Amino acid sequence: MPVPKRKTSKQRTNTRFANWKATPPQVGECPQCHEPKSSHRICSHCGYYDGVQKIEVGKKEKS
Repeated sequence: MPVPKRKTSKQRTNTRFANWKATPPQVGECPQCHEPKSSHRICSHCGYYDGVQKIEVGKKEKS
């Protein structure tokens, strides 16, 4: 079984893991209602995806 010839320093180890960064979610514009929405998801505001209404979104009534 292979064994490392030398100890890996803390700096080399930490440098390797320093390049992992969190990226913000990709947000696009809904072509129907122009609200921000995630890519490849049904718009939660109008219910459209790819130009077709997939879900019926009820509107809240003020009382």
